[in-house]
Amino acid sequence: MSEKRVVMVVDMQQGVFATPRIQREQCVSRINQLTQAADTVIFIQHTEAGGLEEGSEGFALLPELHQPEGAHYVTKTACDAFYRTSLAALLSELDIHHFVLCGCATDYCVDTTLKNGVSRGYHITVAGDAHTTAHRPAARAETLINHYNDVWRDLIAPGNPPGVKLTETILAHWKANQ
Repeated sequence: MSEKRVVMVVDMQQGVFATPRIQREQCVSRINQLTQAADTVIFIQHTEAGGLEEGSEGFALLPELHQPEGAHYVTKTACDAFYRTSLAALLSELDIHHFVLCGCATDYCVDTTLKNGVSRGYHITVAGDAHTTAHRPAARAETLINHYNDVWRDLIAPGNPPGVKLTETILAHWKANQ
């Protein structure tokens, strides 16, 4: 049996993008390529007062984002998609142990979810060209994206190191293992 092709998309919401994020179009395009090729897609959505309330326009996913039929949705209130959410239960129910991670923001929710997920034993591959962030006071967005890809590549997790691969590499691997 071929491996499950699972994509977890973090915080690609209208309210999140009220703060300009770099390379939005390219990021969304790559995420759409992944979600169209995946067997299972999980969208993570952040909710909080001030424009990201559940059901609000800001809470909604970006309109150009492909939402396949049968996609799963998990709402979170912290940077970590596992923190007080139904995510671990959903992954267990679906018998998912490996997934591709992408979305926003590189230096907050994507990073925190990756590190907690690895610590929980999930095998995670980050789509290194399918996550984005905003410029921060200490560093420009491009620098942050490159920095976090390097950190994740070298993260010390014996027996379970995360991977960082380009979207086209992930898609080629999936196609070869169908």
